[in-house]
Amino acid sequence: MSAEDLERYETEIELQLYKEYKDVAALFRYVVETERRFYLCNEVATNVHTASGTTYFELNLSDAWVWDMYRPARFVKKVRVFTSKDVNIEELEAKEV
Repeated sequence: MSAEDLERYETEIELQLYKEYKDVAALFRYVVETERRFYLCNEVATNVHTASGTTYFELNLSDAWVWDMYRPARFVKKVRVFTSKDVNIEELEAKEV
């Protein structure tokens, strides 16, 4: 497989992932961004920890969808994330049916 073939393959996978995101986004209440991942979820709990002078965040997500093109299954029941980087949590606007 050439570099060009690989680039084309990754572009196609990314486009499929974006389409999936658009299809499922309305099912979730929160968007959670970390330095490594992007999540949609219906519940999020944040705990701040300090150890040895370092502050880090523990995120507990329930009923989540993970933006990761290399995962075979993106829907997960529970996710636990630890990070010492920025975390962005946004509550999505409820859409009327």
